Amino acid sequence: MSSVPLSETVASLIPRARTELAELVSFASVADERQFPRSESHKAAAWIVDALRQEGFDELALLDTPDGTQSVYGRLPGPADAPTVLLYAHYDVQPPLDESAWLSPPFELTERDGRWYGRGAADCKGGLVMHLTALRALAEHGGVPLNVKVIVEGSEEQGTGGLERYAEAHPDLLTADAIVIGDTGNFRVGLPTVTSSLRGMVLMEVRVATLGGNLHSGQFGGAAPDALAALIQMLASLRDASGATTVDGLDGSGEWTGLAYDEADFRRDAKVLDGVDLVGGGAIADRLWARPAVTVLGIDAPPVVGATPSVQAEAGALVSIRVPPGFTAERSAEALEAHLRAAAPWGAKVEVAQRGSGQPFAADTASPAYASMAEAMREAYGEEMAVVGQGGSIPLCNTLATLYPEAEILLIGLSEPEAQIHAVNESVSPQELERMALTEALFLNRYAAARSAEQSA
Repeated sequence: MSSVPLSETVASLIPRARTELAELVSFASVADERQFPRSESHKAAAWIVDALRQEGFDELALLDTPDGTQSVYGRLPGPADAPTVLLYAHYDVQPPLDESAWLSPPFELTERDGRWYGRGAADCKGGLVMHLTALRALAEHGGVPLNVKVIVEGSEEQGTGGLERYAEAHPDLLTADAIVIGDTGNFRVGLPTVTSSLRGMVLMEVRVATLGGNLHSGQFGGAAPDALAALIQMLASLRDASGATTVDGLDGSGEWTGLAYDEADFRRDAKVLDGVDLVGGGAIADRLWARPAVTVLGIDAPPVVGATPSVQAEAGALVSIRVPPGFTAERSAEALEAHLRAAAPWGAKVEVAQRGSGQPFAADTASPAYASMAEAMREAYGEEMAVVGQGGSIPLCNTLATLYPEAEILLIGLSEPEAQIHAVNESVSPQELERMALTEALFLNRYAAARSAEQSA
């Protein structure tokens, strides 16, 4: 057993963490074969299996999930009477977008201005490295005091539900007393944070057709119905004049009762241009964490360069709607589809197809695991734990909460605002990686002790 403080052990492991994160980032594991070969994801999954094997995990398995991707599962046995904690991360990443806008190659971990840059560095390959670092530190201090399961998803960013369906078909696999989802992050650098709620998501593709083919805009424009104009009108109906989401059938008046989000801080975090107004009304936290929010993710339309003077016969768009706890993905999808169909002008023909979905999630913040996490964060950071919502979605959370209603679920991670996840130049703070790995190690110790005391009482 090491005689040095746990914090020093974690610090000594960070060079190894950087090396491993660089190896993981080098895999272009975008779970979409139209963009990157599936072999990149397979190489990442194999790397994870090998890493877990080196740490003593048994029952290692590559799970072939129904969406055609692979998740990695492993179990690290602990004392027979100890509780079980499930640690989650995902190894698939968002596509790099415009690679020319990256200041360094997206799949090459690069240190710059005290941060490590690369796609997946924070979301969520860094989360896996955080788990590994915490477990290694405990191994040097007498061993991991409880049973650990690790599940690393291969298609979280695609929203295709492979792991959710697999877990539902194998409900005994991921059973645990507590679940730590390593896929969120601190409210800002240096402020230890647990996320207590997630908005769910619906992805919907809408296509509009008005003509048998494109027409000359000089000869027919003014009377011929333009599919692109119809689509624009439909999409505009999803917001009111302030920019607030107004999907018929979805209440947009929810209020957040937790940590406030200062407007000036939000403008800075979101990089809102000077003179540009924010959209919607109410507190920033209300808009982000307690109300539905629609976003047009993409439009199929002629690009400006190369466009011809034509009335468009067809147009399409991909629309997402984020929904907070209290809503369901199914009801939100129904409302969005009905709204789009009703908003179509001129009798335009509308086709709608759902492309992905995930349920919202709300945690029990009064659970004993939260008390252990608060103590761990206080020791690791010297700051009190903040509890916030998250506008993003982690579809598996609701599945786990449904399958294991007695499990305590906590969401932590490395995706603070400066990380710019899902954007170009994603990065992770090595200081946050170190402190969050220490936090997780401290939490596992405290949670094991608390459960042992509870059993002895």
